[in-house]
Amino acid sequence: MMQNQRTVITGISGGVDSAVAACLLKKQGYEVTGLNIRVLDNREEKPSIQPSQLIISNHPDFQIPVFSLNLSMRFFDRVIRYFRNDYLSGRTPNPCMVCNKTVKWYGLIEGARLLGATMIATGHYARTAGSEGRHRLFKGIDRAKDQSYFLWMLSQDDLAKTLLPLGGLKKPEVRELARTFGVRAAEKKESQEICFVPNDDYSAYLKNSIPGLEEQVSGGEIVDAGGRVLGRHRGYPFYTIGQRRGLGISSPEPLYVTGIDPEHNRITAGRRTDLDCLCLTVSDLNWIGIDAPASAFETSARIRYRDRETPCTVEPLNRNEATVAFRTPKHAVTPGQAAVFYRGDEVLGGGFINRIMQP
Repeated sequence: MMQNQRTVITGISGGVDSAVAACLLKKQGYEVTGLNIRVLDNREEKPSIQPSQLIISNHPDFQIPVFSLNLSMRFFDRVIRYFRNDYLSGRTPNPCMVCNKTVKWYGLIEGARLLGATMIATGHYARTAGSEGRHRLFKGIDRAKDQSYFLWMLSQDDLAKTLLPLGGLKKPEVRELARTFGVRAAEKKESQEICFVPNDDYSAYLKNSIPGLEEQVSGGEIVDAGGRVLGRHRGYPFYTIGQRRGLGISSPEPLYVTGIDPEHNRITAGRRTDLDCLCLTVSDLNWIGIDAPASAFETSARIRYRDRETPCTVEPLNRNEATVAFRTPKHAVTPGQAAVFYRGDEVLGGGFINRIMQP
């Protein structure tokens, strides 16, 4: 297939956002093809693109062909294995951001190559722009829907090929456009669950997907900061930092999970104030808005999706790691999540939270 600069492969999930993104691009004059990336089908060693029966719109002006690409094997290797391994390492994974980089963008770029398109697009609420020879990533206009936090792993090459049509819109506007475009999913409710974890119950998923896990890890100690045994737990992978419910400990004040020790199958519990943190380390850094810094600099950061940005100092340890010192404490910092750095609306980069340390 011949390439031209107005051909775009748009990821189609079956939801309203991706469908509206495709229709918007069609309205703007792009030659649009939809690609539904399947991740929970039979695992094929050599995935191939096949025609799909998905229909985006009932409107005759927005009849867009859709293909499917089975990346279930890649999804299992890159996302599900990572998800399990992080919990078994005492960390709390964020599979959506890893999936975006290693499965969704990979699949869309591969689809564009196979179908002869030059650009890719998704329905994420974020924005891109180019300046000073760099491709930049920004928050979506709709602050309640902004998904820039989940895209910090994207590279300059990824962003060079990416269109994000919904970044300048708010969700009610997208809903209205869906009705205008005749999108079948116009009234479909949004899902906040992890796609491969039924009922968003990660503990049950781990028990069911790793035979014998519960028997191996149940009955470990719950201790306080001084090492005094407070009780027994049902298995360290089934707890997260900051968790209060389900500890089964009698105490005159509420206790929270403040530490997870997979080596000794031990949970540390403490007061809410014990969860405050001023300093942490990050690894696997990826920089988007700036070159890899050689010295400390001031910025702001989120430590989870719905977190409020907090001013901080980032000091590189090497090209892959840095310490992050906050001006005011962050609460319930969780290894395995991401610290994402912002300058105003712009995403500068990010890294995986590795450990909590004293400043």
